[in-house]
Amino acid sequence: MLNSLKTHWFFNTKNDLLAGLVVALALIPEAIAFSIIAGVDPKVGLYASFCIAVVIAFVGGRPGMISAATGAMALLMVTLVKTHGLEYLLAATLLTGVLQILAGYLKLGNLMRFVSRSVVTGFVNALAILIFMAQLPELTHVTWHVYAMTLAGLGIIYLFPLIPYIGKLLPSPLICIVSLTIFSILIGLDIRTVGHMGELPDTLPIFLWPDVPLNFTTLSIIFPYAAGLATVGLLESMMTATIVDDLTDTKSDKNRECKGQGIANIGSGLLGGMAGCAMIGQSIINVKSGGRGRLSTLAAGIFLLIMVLFLDNWIKQIPMAALVAVMIMVSIGTFSWDSVKNIKKHPISTNIVMLTTVAVVVTTHNLAIGVFVGVLLAALFFANKIGRFMVVKNDLEHADSKSRTYTVIGQVFFASADHFIDSFDFKEVISEVTIDLCQAHFWDITAVGALDKVVIKFRRDGVKVNIVGMNEASKTVVDKFGVYDKPEEVEKMMSGH
Repeated sequence: MLNSLKTHWFFNTKNDLLAGLVVALALIPEAIAFSIIAGVDPKVGLYASFCIAVVIAFVGGRPGMISAATGAMALLMVTLVKTHGLEYLLAATLLTGVLQILAGYLKLGNLMRFVSRSVVTGFVNALAILIFMAQLPELTHVTWHVYAMTLAGLGIIYLFPLIPYIGKLLPSPLICIVSLTIFSILIGLDIRTVGHMGELPDTLPIFLWPDVPLNFTTLSIIFPYAAGLATVGLLESMMTATIVDDLTDTKSDKNRECKGQGIANIGSGLLGGMAGCAMIGQSIINVKSGGRGRLSTLAAGIFLLIMVLFLDNWIKQIPMAALVAVMIMVSIGTFSWDSVKNIKKHPISTNIVMLTTVAVVVTTHNLAIGVFVGVLLAALFFANKIGRFMVVKNDLEHADSKSRTYTVIGQVFFASADHFIDSFDFKEVISEVTIDLCQAHFWDITAVGALDKVVIKFRRDGVKVNIVGMNEASKTVVDKFGVYDKPEEVEKMMSGH
C-alpha cells in the first residue's frame, strides 16, 4: 500500500503541487470561457473542472494528465442548452459518462494503435494552432500595455529557468502569473483581468439529480448529444494520453482512462457540471511545470476550488495577458517543429496525412472529424502501398511446353485484387496452368473473388488449373467464400444466376 502511494502519488510531491497550482490558475479563465461557449453559467464549467480533475486523479489511466471542461466538448452542447436547457445538459453528461465506461469495458482504447504517427502529429499541430488562435481575441483592439505585459510574461517564462538553482526550483509559468499580477496591481494598469471573464462561484458544489422526465422521449433527446460528447471526449483524451506518454517516456492504460473519463463525467453531472475530457494545453503546462504523478492532477482540482471560493478577490485581479503568455508558451511547446523541419525527408503520403489532419481540425474546430479524416487517409495510403508490393511471376516449364507456372508473391486483398487478375494471360494457348501461392496471402472476400475469376476464366477455355502452396489462413478464407472448386456455384455464376 505504502509503496503504491509512493510510486503513483508522492514520488514527485513538490513539483506536482507547484505544477497543480499553475494549472489551476490557467484553468479558471478557460473554464469560464468554455461555459460561455456552451451557453451556461460559469459555475457549471468551474464545478466541472474541479470535479473531473479530482476524480480522474484517482481513477484515470494516465498519471499527470489534466482533464476538465474543454472547448471541444462545449461546442457540442450549444444546441442542447439553447433548445432544452441546463437540466438536459446534466442528463446528457451522465449518459456520456455511462457510454465512456462502456467503451472502457469494450476495450475501445486499444483502437489507438490504428492511429498513425502522422495523424497524431497533425492533431498536435492543429491543437497548437487552435490554442494560439484562441488567444487572439485578448490581443486585438487592446492598448500597448497588453502587448508589453504579454512579451514580459514570455520573457519570464523562457528566461527564468536559466537562473542558477532558483530557476529549477519553481515553475516559470507560476512566476510569470504571480509577478505580472503584482506588477499590474501596483501600477494600477487598466487591462482585462480574470474578473472580466465572469462571476466566480461563492459556494461549494452540491448534489444535483437532473430534473428531467425519465422516459424514452428524454433519452431520444439526449442520446445523440451524449454519443457525440463521449466520442469526442474519448478521442481527445486518448490522443492527449499518447502525447503525454511521449513527453514523459512512460506508458498509460488507455482502457482504464476510458472508464475513468466516464466516472469523472458522471461525478461532474451529479455536481451540476458539464461534460469534459483531457486537455492537451493544460496537460502540457503540467508536464512542463514538473508535474508527473496523480498528485498534480488532484492538486489542480483542489487548488481550483480553493481559489475560486476563498481567493476570488485576488484571482479576479490576474491580468489576462499573463495567462495569454502561458498559453502562447503552451502553443509553441505543443507544435511539432520537427514535422516542418523534416517535411522534405518524410514520404509525400505522410506529409499529406499530417497536413490534411491539421487543415480539417483548424477549419472545422472539430477534433473528431480531423482525426477521422487523417486515419482514413492513412489507411488508404497504407492499402495502396501494400497493394503495390504484390507481384505475379510466370514462366514456361519448357520452351515447347504447354504448361505455365504463375508464382504469386505478396498480399492479395481489395487494393491488389485487380492487379492480381491482370497479371494472368488468358489469351495464351496452353493446356495447363499452375498457380503457386507459397509466398502469397489472401486476406478478404475481394481477394477470394479474384482467385475465383482467374480459375474460372482458365477452365472456361479448357485449361487445367492447379493451385499449390496455399497457407492455412488463406485456405480458411478461400474454402469459406470461394466457388471455383464448387461446381454447382460455378454453374450458377456462368448461367448468370
